[in-house]
Amino acid sequence: MEQLDRFDRDILDIVQRDCQLKAETIAEQVGLSVSAVQRRLKRLREDGIIRAEVAVVDRKATGTSMVFIVGMEIERDNYDALAKFRLWAEKQDHIQQVYYVTGAVDLIAIITARDVEHYDDVAALIMKENPQIRRMHTNVVLRDVKLGLFVPLNAGDHSDGKA
Repeated sequence: MEQLDRFDRDILDIVQRDCQLKAETIAEQVGLSVSAVQRRLKRLREDGIIRAEVAVVDRKATGTSMVFIVGMEIERDNYDALAKFRLWAEKQDHIQQVYYVTGAVDLIAIITARDVEHYDDVAALIMKENPQIRRMHTNVVLRDVKLGLFVPLNAGDHSDGKA
């Protein structure tokens, strides 16, 4: 994968905020031709730098308004179990994100559910299908403070006042 230049970073910054913008609009904002922007977007997608372009849905409008942050402990340092869980979790829509972490737990998962009873069913399924999960520590999200998957592309550059 080649190094991202300033134009790639500017294009990525724009499409992370609105992936439906036309190449013409992006070209105006970054100072390139429309065809150059189209070529760069094609390469960024083919190289896997742009992994997906999705609609962000309001959970509350869909009836899946609860979020749970779950710490999971795996029996011993069982890397096979970790790989099996990862493959299983990728197929579970209610498991939004999973992180392998250091600290008191081995995994942190972000799980959505309609209500507490639904979460209890999801948690029971996790334990049933993944006997290597020894313990789950659940935190209920009371209010979203900030949501996002935006990747800052100008690391260390705080000239715009943003951290």
